[in-house]
Amino acid sequence: MIALVSVIGFAANAQAKFEFKTETIDYGEISKGSDGVRSFEFTNVGDEPLVITDVKSSCGCTVPEKPDGPIAVGETGVIKVKYDTKRVGPIRKTITVYSNADEPVKALKIKGTILAEGQSVLEKTGE
Repeated sequence: MIALVSVIGFAANAQAKFEFKTETIDYGEISKGSDGVRSFEFTNVGDEPLVITDVKSSCGCTVPEKPDGPIAVGETGVIKVKYDTKRVGPIRKTITVYSNADEPVKALKIKGTILAEGQSVLEKTGE
């Protein structure tokens, strides 16, 4: 009977868990119209499959894409983010990830600066 209780207790504590390579992507200074696609890579370090139910952006200028199916224990997954680089100026956006992980709502960040056409990093710094 004690073994049965401990097995049930363990099953109740089973949880998926994210471990991201980075929780902030810095685009740095990039030219207007540059490739705006970046990826947040993560590993499921929990003990049950990780299911991402939704990913949302704080702005329509950022389009996130979630993995299609569950991420098995020990496997890696990717959340792709595409920022509209036709918008000149600073980037400060949040991508919110909803899942069955131990942290069911996770905030990821992107940042950087889109330079105007014809402006280079050297021109911006005055060199």
